Amino acid sequence: MIARTVPAVPVVSVIVPAHDAAATLGRTLAALTAQRFDGGFEIVVVDDASSDATAAVAERAGAHVVRQARRAGPAAARNAGVAVARGELLAFTDADCEPAPSWLATGIAGLGDADLVTGPIAPAPGAAAGPFDRTLRVSGPSPLFESANLFARRALFERVGSFERVRGVDSAHFGEDALFGWRARRAGARVAYAPDAVVHHAVFPRGARGYVGERTRLRHFPALIAAAPELRGELPAGVFLSRRTAAFDLALAGALAAAAVRAPWPLLAAVPYARRHLRAAPGTAAAYLAGDVVGAVALLYGSATARTLVM
Repeated sequence: MIARTVPAVPVVSVIVPAHDAAATLGRTLAALTAQRFDGGFEIVVVDDASSDATAAVAERAGAHVVRQARRAGPAAARNAGVAVARGELLAFTDADCEPAPSWLATGIAGLGDADLVTGPIAPAPGAAAGPFDRTLRVSGPSPLFESANLFARRALFERVGSFERVRGVDSAHFGEDALFGWRARRAGARVAYAPDAVVHHAVFPRGARGYVGERTRLRHFPALIAAAPELRGELPAGVFLSRRTAAFDLALAGALAAAAVRAPWPLLAAVPYARRHLRAAPGTAAAYLAGDVVGAVALLYGSATARTLVM
């Protein structure tokens, strides 16, 4: 990779947290090096105690590398990156992402009238995502403020404070960006969406078992909403995590009612869920159904633990 010339005082600092990301980080850094941006920018990679060659990949690309002695998660890694960053404007992406060439320019342009900017996230071009594969999609303004594509003024970061783990969540990689975004909004931050600031996310192959297992992460959402209650206004009917979970809960209620009254007509409540979510091949539909059962149980568990209802 051809090294970039970093100006003495960069306008923007791009911060990339990374843990065991040697397989994908090279493409991330190549995409950042290829940015069409007239102002100066630096790339800060925070190696979160990786056991692979993550730091070496970043150093070869000419990034400023910060090494964490102990793994502390992406929130702490981003904070460590901001601590050494020299730019007055901050851009965040992840080590499994490839920002489009105009990403930095259009995202920073959005900060002209805002303090916090998000943009779209789509699977990497040419990567056909299967029904169970893991990737990330954001097609419009998101209440979760995904840090795979996030821009902020340093002044806002200093006013709001650092990224923080969500209290009550047993994962170091969940909701810290959403919590930061809502804390920023409480502090009066102007928020904007830059539709042309596109980030492409890697697609990771995954089978049905991995898909179903991943649905256990829904247990964290009640704690996030307890920490950022403004998020409840973004939920369908203020209580359902998504239209999908609402349709599943309605279908489940219909099935239970049909069993209770010993009549088939309550099963009509399951039609919206079946039509929208179970039209795939039988094996895929079965995995989707199993995932929704696991997700519903996870949400109930999380709701009881956080003492706030999310279905």
